[in-house]
Amino acid sequence: MLRGLFLALGLFGLWLLLSGVYKPLWIGLGAASAIAVTFLLARMDVLDSEGVPLQMRTSTLPYWAWLQAEIVKANIAVTRILLRPKLDISPAITRVKPTQTTDIGRVTFANSITLTPGTVTVDADGGEFIVHAIDEAFADPDGLADMDRRVTEIEQR
Repeated sequence: MLRGLFLALGLFGLWLLLSGVYKPLWIGLGAASAIAVTFLLARMDVLDSEGVPLQMRTSTLPYWAWLQAEIVKANIAVTRILLRPKLDISPAITRVKPTQTTDIGRVTFANSITLTPGTVTVDADGGEFIVHAIDEAFADPDGLADMDRRVTEIEQR
């Protein structure tokens, strides 16, 4: 019940933030939509601990700030590669073993890799991720291990 309430409030808050319309009729329709979605999720029996994702916890804010900084750094690195007169890249594929214990933790880690320019999580099967990097420098095992550690930390809070 409490998860449903938090989910409905979160959905309604997101709706308010994204719509920018604060007229009583529209606010009522937004609230009704959030309640309807929460009700449908409860009826489908998917309103469990995985239904309130890590992204809705305030303890993840430092991680998202760190990830944004990493995305900016990777954008700059990819831009430098693309602006070189001679495009000398050496693509690499690496395997990463995630340490997360929940599905949402592993999804967060895989998505974080993919969100970072220059890397893509190609496969997430068999307890490991296969990551494609535009250049060997982007497939740095220490950088991926640091990201894995940070996601595991927020998962355990």
